[in-house]
Amino acid sequence: MTSSPAPARIPTALRVFAWLSFVAQTTIIATGGAVRLTASGLGCPTWPLCTAESLVPTEELSYHSLIEFGNRLMTGVVGIVALAVFLLVIRYNRRAGAKRQDLFTLSFVVGLGIVAQAIVGGITVWTGLNPFIVGFHYLSSLALVCVTAVFLFRLDQPSGPRVPAAPKWFAILTHVTTLALAISLVFGVLTTGAGPHSGDSAAGRNGFDAVLLQHIHAWPGYVLFALTLVLVVAAFRLALPARRWFLALLLLELVQIAVGLWQARHGLPPLLVGIHMVLAALLSATMTLSVLSLKQPAASSVDAEPEAARTV
Repeated sequence: MTSSPAPARIPTALRVFAWLSFVAQTTIIATGGAVRLTASGLGCPTWPLCTAESLVPTEELSYHSLIEFGNRLMTGVVGIVALAVFLLVIRYNRRAGAKRQDLFTLSFVVGLGIVAQAIVGGITVWTGLNPFIVGFHYLSSLALVCVTAVFLFRLDQPSGPRVPAAPKWFAILTHVTTLALAISLVFGVLTTGAGPHSGDSAAGRNGFDAVLLQHIHAWPGYVLFALTLVLVVAAFRLALPARRWFLALLLLELVQIAVGLWQARHGLPPLLVGIHMVLAALLSATMTLSVLSLKQPAASSVDAEPEAARTV
């Protein structure tokens, strides 16, 4: 089987802004965490304005307003970068004669997601930081981080059909591992919604037992680590193309578990909680790339595929 012609070279500007988009999506999780962990969630008591009369914080407001407004400004930065990526993809498709519908769709989804996230952010303010809406806001941010990671992954790959690059049992086990991560994330959000960092002293909690939820949140996390360890060993034994992503996933999980245990045993210090939030985003992105690595472009030479992948 011969390889198809190589795709047109990706412009440097598109590559740079694609990376900036990923970094910005991760950074806004950090700034959003800072808002909640400093009890600044209602620093601007209304939305889209900061106060009923002013778009920006006024002198009567406290530093909490500056922190909350800074996060709102970060939404603008994320939106501008995403728009730049979208326009650069259109320009690339026109000038290079490329037909990268996948890049177009991914960049459009990111832009649409940012608009939706801004609206959800406004709803969280209107509802006085309802913990369930705040949790949904965070999980949506994780999804956008993953989409920008997918965009980076697909930049240097053709958009045609993809074929398995790992045995079927390995792919199934990977999806089970992904499910364990998803369950851990959901219970992590519920745990946060029951814990002390509500974003404002007047914000309500979800009413669940925070201590019990900490344990329930940890159980799928340990399952995730055990399954990832199995996947790493198998990936290296089979010399799978995805092995470096699974190794990165395992290392991130080790750090995340260490941070989680430390924060739980030391009264949930805000800095560690914030680090835990950002690590969850990086972990989600790496899990997504690990799943994507289970397939490769059909244009690749059969001889380049590992023997294990041919038996799928």
